[in-house]
Amino acid sequence: MIEESDINFEDFEKLNIINKLRQIIGSWWNIQLNFTDEKGVLKGVPQGKFFNAKNPICKLITESDKTFPDCVDIASKTTIESEEAEAYLLSTCHAGFSTMSLPLKLGKKYLGCIFADGFLIEETVDEQKDRLRMYLKKHFNGNTKELEDYIAKLPVLSLKEVSYLKELLEVVLDEILNLRKTISDNTESFHALSNNFKTQWTFENIVGKSQAMQNVFKLLVKIKESEATILITGENGTGKEGIAKSIHVNSKRKNENFIVQNCGAINDNLLETELFGHVKGAFTNAIKDKKGLFELADKGTLFLDEIGDTSPSMQVKLLRVLQEGTFLPVGGSEQKKVDVRILAATNRNLEQMVKEGTFREDLYYRLNVINVKLPPLRERKEDIPILISKFLSDYSKLNNVNIKKINSSCIYKMEKYDWPGNVRELQNEVERLCVLSGDEKEIKDDLLSDRIYGVHEKEDIFKTINTSGTLKDAVENLEKTMILTFLENENWNKSRAAKKLGISRASLIMKCEKYNFERVRKES
Repeated sequence: MIEESDINFEDFEKLNIINKLRQIIGSWWNIQLNFTDEKGVLKGVPQGKFFNAKNPICKLITESDKTFPDCVDIASKTTIESEEAEAYLLSTCHAGFSTMSLPLKLGKKYLGCIFADGFLIEETVDEQKDRLRMYLKKHFNGNTKELEDYIAKLPVLSLKEVSYLKELLEVVLDEILNLRKTISDNTESFHALSNNFKTQWTFENIVGKSQAMQNVFKLLVKIKESEATILITGENGTGKEGIAKSIHVNSKRKNENFIVQNCGAINDNLLETELFGHVKGAFTNAIKDKKGLFELADKGTLFLDEIGDTSPSMQVKLLRVLQEGTFLPVGGSEQKKVDVRILAATNRNLEQMVKEGTFREDLYYRLNVINVKLPPLRERKEDIPILISKFLSDYSKLNNVNIKKINSSCIYKMEKYDWPGNVRELQNEVERLCVLSGDEKEIKDDLLSDRIYGVHEKEDIFKTINTSGTLKDAVENLEKTMILTFLENENWNKSRAAKKLGISRASLIMKCEKYNFERVRKES
């Protein structure tokens, strides 16, 4: 189980909603949003690189070798005080700015805090400005008029706006805790499946926090001790072979051979020879006996990929092996018996093929004892940031280079793309981005393939937010666009959309009525 204090704040930085809320908070109020860990260490804020560059005084302070440590100290102090806070803590920093922090707690365990700073409060603005003038006079030599101009442009929040800020930070808090819980739950499932067997195909390497993948994990837990034949179904690129390997290495046969044969890659005659072997003289160039894959996989596992591409005659031979555990080598007269666990996979609808008479019904039921259905990537888009992180790490290890970072805009565009090639297409795109970025440490969205980059301009719901209007109008606009987008992404399934939005189904129904979304649906 992951230690509760073992937090990777970079995972939170990749969450689309956190990045967008951070941008909105910065756009509305020029307020900086960061994290501190349980020891008070400010995360993701290298000196002089504050997101809140529009606040000239914050920028001035954080660029200085003399005053930046003060920012780090106040973040640490606020974090320690935040640990005792029940809801949120409002305080003042060393320079005179107001700060707000919300404690990150998992159960009773304190993990750190969300830290917002760089603003003034309307009710105490004169006192805070006086304190800022003293601080600037003490630490910086500069034109008094220029500093006064800076001070005049600083964000000033009313208590009502402070309340709005707190609500937005609570959304960030909920997203972090939801992600943290998902990571913890996934890891417990992974370790339960592969406690003592460490290879690249343990269940720990199957990535996914989505409900669809959680259902796959639960099924894998149940079948890992089973000897039953398993049929793995899903579109091309969803990772069927990876699942098959994982089933093998977590089974009782893990120390025996795992052999793969793509049934659609070669013609019938060659496939028969590959699977069952042949005897000397069976055909031209058969100069000696050859063992087939069934014999080589004895005591182990044979994975038959693209089983739906086999011919009717081959299906008969496969059925015999599944029923009796025996086969006849090509040209042979003596049956051979093997103990092989069969895993099969297909991207085709075998049930429909049975109805059409192109796939044997008895073989279908022999193969489909247990069905593991892998969802396409477009139905589990919340897994995309985690998959990207894994592929970046894999590329780094393979090429012995530092792990590259990928900016939020790039991740957002990749989340919006439908990935017809599924996980394989995503993996290839990540590798392409790593290569094209060269020596750059950060991957930007302008390197994305045209099919991914160009499809999003009209779909970016956050570009529709009117940041020049009132806060109430902007929040309502954000709510409307997010709800409508989630409904469309879930094919108007209100239960799934409500779950992803973090609200009850009843609340979602009322909001749909409020915004007249059913009419929008009919018109579309």
